[in-house]
Amino acid sequence: MWSFSALCDQFCVSSRLALRLELQPSRETILHYLEQVRRAFPQLTRLRRREDGALLLDQDEDEGSRRYLRLDPRMLRFGTYGSENAAEVQALAARALALAPAHLSLSELDYDYLEVAFAFDLEYRGNHDELVAETLLAGNPLARALAQEDGRFIECQPLIGVSLGPECDRQLYLEVRGRTSAFEVRTGEFDATPLTVSLTARRYLRAEGEVDLPRTHESLLLHAARICEERVLSLVVQPLAAAIASQH
Repeated sequence: MWSFSALCDQFCVSSRLALRLELQPSRETILHYLEQVRRAFPQLTRLRRREDGALLLDQDEDEGSRRYLRLDPRMLRFGTYGSENAAEVQALAARALALAPAHLSLSELDYDYLEVAFAFDLEYRGNHDELVAETLLAGNPLARALAQEDGRFIECQPLIGVSLGPECDRQLYLEVRGRTSAFEVRTGEFDATPLTVSLTARRYLRAEGEVDLPRTHESLLLHAARICEERVLSLVVQPLAAAIASQH
């Protein structure tokens, strides 16, 4: 269990299995795969084709957690909004990933990487870039290099990545992404939009024997949760949330 939702306006765990070749399953194969997933999660009742051609299976918005599954040409995506339970998140992942190789004709040669991302949305009506710069980069030489008395930040979206081993096949990325436009800064009229803090745990997959996708996903999920609990919340999410609260 975790309590991430209490610290932000919306919390989401999303996962991606990236492929080297495009998916080309038949209509019957896709429907059978989606139906097998839906049997485990009956709430997934809406099937839609997006403008980019991706297929999205999700559920109506209601109170509590929401799930989705998406098929892109070279990627399988799925995720859960608002869940406070690692087992609940892993249940969807285990089902989607266990069925995918046989139903979508995947093999170890086709796998590129698998990743799990924890995203924390903080709604803020103001200059996101300025908030991030002043909260996280105050006194930092990088921000000071462009600081001017009459200057306003219009771009400050830090992205940091680290390798977790000498072969760089296991990686962690931390990103802070705002949504403020230069037009809003110029006019002083800001919409209430989410500022997103995301931590991504990624594993590149090699064709060296059978790859256990559900087990790999669970390892990434638990590792990302631990990093969020130990450092990301206290060093990034909570300071930004406090800065937003102080503006009201």
